[in-house]
Amino acid sequence: MKTTLPTLLARAIRDFFGDYLPHLRGLSPHTLASYRDSLVLLLRFVTTQQKRPVSILDFEDVNVSQILSFLAYLERERRNGATTRNVRLSAIHAFFRYVAAQHPERLEPCQCILGIPFKRARPRTIEYLEYEEIQQVLSAVDQSSPDGRRDYALLATLFNTGARVQEILDVRVCHLQLTKPFQVRLLGKGRKERFCPLWPQTARVLGAFCKERQLDLCSDVHVFLNHRGEPLTRFGVRYLLRKYLDRAKTHVPGLARKRLHPHSLRHSTAVALLKAGVDLSTISQWLGHASPNTTNKYATIDLDLKRQALAHLKPLSGQRRAAWRKNPAILEWLEAL
Repeated sequence: MKTTLPTLLARAIRDFFGDYLPHLRGLSPHTLASYRDSLVLLLRFVTTQQKRPVSILDFEDVNVSQILSFLAYLERERRNGATTRNVRLSAIHAFFRYVAAQHPERLEPCQCILGIPFKRARPRTIEYLEYEEIQQVLSAVDQSSPDGRRDYALLATLFNTGARVQEILDVRVCHLQLTKPFQVRLLGKGRKERFCPLWPQTARVLGAFCKERQLDLCSDVHVFLNHRGEPLTRFGVRYLLRKYLDRAKTHVPGLARKRLHPHSLRHSTAVALLKAGVDLSTISQWLGHASPNTTNKYATIDLDLKRQALAHLKPLSGQRRAAWRKNPAILEWLEAL
């Protein structure tokens, strides 16, 4: 039986994901998964366009023209925004930067691909929940069932810590310290560890949840599991949040006007800390931001804080504009404005 030898493109992809990214770069599994998904989408698109199986695709098939068509396809057919388009392009850039270094004879086409620019993304208004709205969402959870108690513990921990969803889903029982001082160890972006304090109420909820599951607090198992005994996924958390938001909307109609997602709880924590008088530097450390500039955006989104700032300003007094005199000295007139 005749076997098809792997193409140069196939060998490059195998080395890129099998050795370069995990071992030489030391990137996290989540980053690898994001890069993988981007290249899988690209290869499937090229296969459809070229009407050739993936197994025989080579570098000549993945050129600038195909990649530009792929980016247009993401926006037009898949309805991806500029941010998602840029994430896909970033993965493509990373791969062809590696190819340029490993295969100098491919340098010119790689440079052309690396020259494809990122698209400027329009910043969206940050949506978040007020403290009273978060209470309504938590109240919407039916804690009479084991799943409800899990969901309550999950949402309460998300709001307490302001952690990224994946950071909470990666938490293992041994990462929890449910005796004073209450805290949880989180593994953030770039594998950076940080400790986040837990409120006594959150610690009690987590303690009761672990006791119900008969978990050894020194064990290495994940805290939040699904029905199959596997760790919850980001998509599962999105589903749960949507379910409880729909329930809470009956009591808080204003929730229907908000475009909320799991990251909204992170924004909600930041705004709640800011309203409580916590300084931006501490909030930056709490959320695990790499740069304080990322945290500064929260200082501009809360209307109550803006109203308080406005109340401290002295209103402008009505002043008459300087009269135009015949043949005035222009600089004198400008300074009098």
